Amino acid sequence: MDSQANNLYETASQPDTGNDAYTFLEFNTQGEEDFDYPEFQELSQPIRSSTSAWPTPSDSISPAEAPSSSEPSQSATKPRGGGTGGANNNNNSKETGVVEALAAGMSGLNFEDTGGDDEVFDYGKGDFTEHACRYCGVTNPACVVRCNVPSCRKWFCNSRGNTSGSHIVNHLVRAKHKEVCLHKDSPLGETILECYNCGCRNVFLLGFISAKTESVVVLLCREPCLSVNALKDMNWDLSQWCPLIDDRCFLQWLLKVPSEQEQLRARQISAQQINKIEELWKSNPDASLEDLEKPGVDDEPQPVALKYEDAYQYQNVFAPLIKLEADYDKMMKESQSKDSITIRWDIGLNKKRIAYFVFPKEDNELRLVPGDELRLRYSGDAVHPSWQSVGHVIKLTAQEEVALELGASQGVPVDLTHGFSVDFVWKSTSFDRMQGAMKTFAVDETSVSGYIYHHLLGHEVEMQMVRNTLPRRFGAPGLPELNASQVFAVKSVLQKPISLIQGPPGTGKTVTSAAIVYHMAKQGQGQVLVCAPSNVAVDQLAEKISATGLKVVRLCAKSREAVSSPVEHLTLHYQVRHLDTSEKSELHKLQQLKDEQGELSSSDEKKYKALKRATEREISQSADVICCTCVGAGDPRLANFRFRQVLIDESTQATEPECLIPLVLGVKQVVLLGDHCQLGPVIMCKKAARAGLAQSLFERLVLLGVKPIRLQVQYRMHPALSEFPSNSFYEGTLQNGVTINERQSPGIDFPWPVPNRPMFFYVQMGQEEISASGTSYLNRTEAANVEKIVTTFLKSGVVPSQIGVITPYEGQRAYIVNYMSRNGALRQQLYKEIEVASVDSFQGREKDYIILSCVRSNEHQGIGFLNDPRRLNVALTRARYGIVILGNPKVLSKQPLWNGLLTHFKEHECLVEGPLSNLKQSMVQFQKPKKIYNDRRLFYGGGPGIVPSDAFGASSSNTDRRGPRSRGPYMPTGHPSRSVYEYMAHGSQGLFTQAPYNDQSQDDASQNHFGASQLQSQSLLNPLYSQPFAHYNSQPINVQNPQQHHSSQQAQGSQNHYNG
Repeated sequence: MDSQANNLYETASQPDTGNDAYTFLEFNTQGEEDFDYPEFQELSQPIRSSTSAWPTPSDSISPAEAPSSSEPSQSATKPRGGGTGGANNNNNSKETGVVEALAAGMSGLNFEDTGGDDEVFDYGKGDFTEHACRYCGVTNPACVVRCNVPSCRKWFCNSRGNTSGSHIVNHLVRAKHKEVCLHKDSPLGETILECYNCGCRNVFLLGFISAKTESVVVLLCREPCLSVNALKDMNWDLSQWCPLIDDRCFLQWLLKVPSEQEQLRARQISAQQINKIEELWKSNPDASLEDLEKPGVDDEPQPVALKYEDAYQYQNVFAPLIKLEADYDKMMKESQSKDSITIRWDIGLNKKRIAYFVFPKEDNELRLVPGDELRLRYSGDAVHPSWQSVGHVIKLTAQEEVALELGASQGVPVDLTHGFSVDFVWKSTSFDRMQGAMKTFAVDETSVSGYIYHHLLGHEVEMQMVRNTLPRRFGAPGLPELNASQVFAVKSVLQKPISLIQGPPGTGKTVTSAAIVYHMAKQGQGQVLVCAPSNVAVDQLAEKISATGLKVVRLCAKSREAVSSPVEHLTLHYQVRHLDTSEKSELHKLQQLKDEQGELSSSDEKKYKALKRATEREISQSADVICCTCVGAGDPRLANFRFRQVLIDESTQATEPECLIPLVLGVKQVVLLGDHCQLGPVIMCKKAARAGLAQSLFERLVLLGVKPIRLQVQYRMHPALSEFPSNSFYEGTLQNGVTINERQSPGIDFPWPVPNRPMFFYVQMGQEEISASGTSYLNRTEAANVEKIVTTFLKSGVVPSQIGVITPYEGQRAYIVNYMSRNGALRQQLYKEIEVASVDSFQGREKDYIILSCVRSNEHQGIGFLNDPRRLNVALTRARYGIVILGNPKVLSKQPLWNGLLTHFKEHECLVEGPLSNLKQSMVQFQKPKKIYNDRRLFYGGGPGIVPSDAFGASSSNTDRRGPRSRGPYMPTGHPSRSVYEYMAHGSQGLFTQAPYNDQSQDDASQNHFGASQLQSQSLLNPLYSQPFAHYNSQPINVQNPQQHHSSQQAQGSQNHYNG
């Protein structure tokens, strides 16, 4: 039996315990109670009784002796998920037998039960003991831990209850807390979990290693201690490190899972209730579940409609949603203060002070963007007075360094570098402009033409044509020749007051836009206004339009004037400074004086401002085209301008009120470009997203029956790469404008399994782990293999700028960056030059080679927001020459669309495993979801692998451009093609429905859009998606979900969101 026991203890999910100075507790089975640890006094508690000591492998374990020891219960069974992170690879089949035999023997091993069964405690009522789980009331000291954040100090248990993560993990993620302390009566005593090496207490970073001296377990943090060289000499096998949290529960040897009896007696709490109580605790830390029932708590706002009576009703629906989003945005940003920042000082070309500092992305949802305002402050010391100054972010380097240009140059403490603090300065500008545009839309009859007014509100109006003489040719000078679908788009748009153009990936939206703008400008209807939600998109458009010879002015926000831009020469502020006319010399003199002295006398300042305003106006008025962001169209400098023709690119990434800002300047002809099969606008506030703020104007017009014109020829991807996206998202209509030969890379010797198909799915089995922030995921095995693939690309002759590594999860993005710079086989600098980004931030971009790390690999959690078909579409369509996908087919294949993708790779012999030098076709088996009759009235309800009422189906992630946000609904266009539905599981989540917004069980930090969150029923879905065109999506008109009874609990909470 000894040898068998020893065998068992080799697996890493099982700590060996005994006496050693590095135990994270003194698991002292040999009775050396007086061993003294100088460094970690609080960790060295003597064991109180032999009954709570842990046996070492040398204690032979036989069923008879079992009850005398509180052996970690997890140890006896194979860890879930086949060992964490490859730790169990040494578990061969004979050991499995041993494990099972031992399991039987150990079934009697329990932690001491604190209360006999006779004192049955009714968890639903009465006062709880202080250490009862705040969710469910379980009180067993071996099962509960205290959240150690001083403002919280609440207790939670390690039971999953009705959610897919344990209550303590649920709480830590929701509250963004990270420290815990075990109960004093637990087998391990009152211990704060912390890293042996650095004292880090973030439980999402902590893991353990069994030390070689057999009976000790060491806690170490994943970053940085797991990779610290000094520890490599400690004769510990660092490759056996496993996280303390596995599958969203603490390991059972550390924190027992309550018994079935305890769980049955406990209060039943749903994921939705957990979300709500956590929200409530933010403002009232002592709130109880009863408080959730009070009126006014958690009222849902009125959802958006398809049609509106008039502009006042429209404003009444949207204004509260914008306010919700603004309040949430303000709360998020203002909570993002960072202290003890180190500064590197510099001086810009314009003589302004620039402060450089590192603002790590990983732990904050907030992604800074150039133009953001930050306050830098120093609290003062004996020698230096306190100081503060507001500045604008002018650039962000790849090393996560921020360059902040300060407003004031006087009194800056440049001799200091340490101990600064940074706060975010929230500006309401964009929200104010949206509210303003809606007001203008309602009160000013001249803001938009009558036809457009009624059309936007969804009223029936007779089709109108615009009477204009059409040009003889539809291309434009300085642009590539247009293809047939582009010509058709330009020609149609010029004749209609409202047009939608759908531009799938790589189909030349920008060129088409530029051609349209060129012809509009030549019609002599006045200036054309060109907008897009993002600055990058506006810059690209301005560049293309300028190439046709039109006079373009790019209007930037004042806060972005110092941000370098590819179209600097077109910007208004640049043109004002470089205007060469005699009467402007006065302005130039004043400008020079201002630059040199920093400020002007008040009379000079007045003169300067007046001159500058007049010059700006003159330049703007002489332009053919003005380009700015949608929010920028509300700039006071455009206040007296009228634009009859407006084009909005990337309009599917803008919210509806954002699109309205450029429209209310007198529009008579509007063109919206976008692709509603890619990711939609980004909404921070879950409530506003659920109510429909995440739906773009483009989508609503499509639902109202405006047919988009689709561009059909893609010029980006190798034909083998465009095949699946074309069939799955665009009904097979995408044609290739590039040949296989144009996408061959001669001289690049990369081991593609099928040489003329530069793509493969690399099968990975490593487990996912929660990232340091608690709100995202990472996968160390995938990260290590990403490095190997990158290295292979680099060795085969690809240069760093051709490679993009993308992943849906911020935690993985940050981990890959660190891993490559630490462990890359080639020069570190090469890896630093490779862009590693989130999928969402890569929309609209391309690279020659893309490596996609999927991350999700678990037993119970589902695939979170990988479920959103639009995110998959974006990820698959960024590559020009080749793509490598790393993921776990067993987990991903449960979702129909991913199943289709895996089947596609398998059929083309591109589903592979093994070392890169010797890739073999993978024999991994995954179920094909049952084929289903392609009837669009069927509703695909919750299916296999989906845990009902599950908050954590949501991936908790913050991979967005600027944070964890919700995105709008996805609808495929036209008749869904066979391909998607062939593989439709007999009830996977309604693939193309707006499932998530009826589901209040979402993680704050999650973006689970089509996730395994809840079984949805038709009654909960926004009717707006099911009525207008049956062929528009896969929703039933009235078929009830057969598994409806599972979700009745949630249904009551969500029934009333949509009274469409």
